[in-house]
Amino acid sequence: MSNEQEGKQAQLRVIQFDRSRYEMVEKTQPRETFADVGGLEEVKKKVQMNFILPLQNPEFFKAFGKEAGGSLLLYGPPGCGKTFLAKAIAGEINANFLHMELQAILSMWVGQSEHNLHDVFETARAYKPCVLFIDELDAIGGNRQNMGQHHERMLVNQLLLELDGLNAHNSGVYVIGATNTPWYLDSALRRPGRFNQMIFIPPPSEAERELILKLKLKDKPQEALNTKKIAGKAQHFSGADLEQVVEDAVEQALQRSLESGELQPITQEDLQDSLKRRNPTTLEWFSTAKNYAIFSDVNKDYEHVLNYLRDHKIR
Repeated sequence: MSNEQEGKQAQLRVIQFDRSRYEMVEKTQPRETFADVGGLEEVKKKVQMNFILPLQNPEFFKAFGKEAGGSLLLYGPPGCGKTFLAKAIAGEINANFLHMELQAILSMWVGQSEHNLHDVFETARAYKPCVLFIDELDAIGGNRQNMGQHHERMLVNQLLLELDGLNAHNSGVYVIGATNTPWYLDSALRRPGRFNQMIFIPPPSEAERELILKLKLKDKPQEALNTKKIAGKAQHFSGADLEQVVEDAVEQALQRSLESGELQPITQEDLQDSLKRRNPTTLEWFSTAKNYAIFSDVNKDYEHVLNYLRDHKIR
């Protein structure tokens, strides 16, 4: 391998599937790490044990028959940073990052979707160490018993084959799945060696909400803003919810600017008005998740959801 190839291999890369040309498109991105992820300390500890420590202490893990690599399932309300956490994991272990989205896989041609899925996994193996992030996992790994179409079941079968292939001979490939609805996944995906490790990604804490607001407001014209006060009132808001609050406040400031002919900054009142007009989207998710956690959770997979509901007094 040439020096140029080695340097290229050492970089953190984001590879995306381009459906129009059926090829992998590579582009560099900033290297996020756990230092960029506020809170989620328990999540970080679990990731450390499964992904990072095996690389740092291979002799210990090898003695117990564990190798670097494996799979992880992130679940929780939409807009709470599952994708960002997956990128931070890749940055933390200096791995390539392959982001697989549903539209990159599905095809109208019989057998092509399975072929596309295999190509993505082959690319991950070629670029290891690599984090393969499968967004909306439930869309390609749903319960086969509820599928009427043969080709849908075949896609799930292909995913299972690829995951089993990882266990057989692909040390250094890390598969991270993300879903808002883990209860819809095929039960075979939850077996040992596949996505048997689930991590709950909750809505941001108050301190994290304040940080998100500051980041979204950065470099925008603004008065002295009390983001801590806004964050305190934005209980259960996801990161995406907070981004929309800021966007609504920006629109109000823009409207005043256009009417006055002078640049008008974002005010505390803009943020407060925007917040009043929105409800946290996570509450609808918690309502559904609560039902599954109480009535269908035989293996106690969703205990973290019930703990969050209790600790935050959500009914």
